Amino acid sequence: MAKHLIQIAILGSQVIGRAFTRALRQELQYAKTAQQSGKTTANTVQADRVAGMTLQEAKQILNISDADFDDAEKIKKNYEHLFNLNDKTKGGSFYLQSKIYRAKERLDQEVRVSATENSKNSNRYKQKEDPSDSPPS
Repeated sequence: MAKHLIQIAILGSQVIGRAFTRALRQELQYAKTAQQSGKTTANTVQADRVAGMTLQEAKQILNISDADFDDAEKIKKNYEHLFNLNDKTKGGSFYLQSKIYRAKERLDQEVRVSATENSKNSNRYKQKEDPSDSPPS
């Protein structure tokens, strides 16, 4: 009897191990494909890993469309509404509240990155257009 239990435990651990390695390989392949396709940059992939959710997930959670992405007021309004709606003291879910918080955090991070890139690009354009602003040598 004990021998059969040990065999079942070994077989079960082998099945779980194979499934885990298959899932890991698949995730690495998806990440590699996404980065190579040009739809995402290395910074976006890194931000997704750090935040634990993609930009698309964050938009879905906060009900933000691509057109409303630059509207900070709508993002804040949706965030506050959903965050307060899921307050644990009001019978809400702490899990959902934390997902809402992480979604807002992810959108804020993306807005900061795009603002930084836009300012760098505008500075480059300004330097190319008006070289007289540079200090004399």
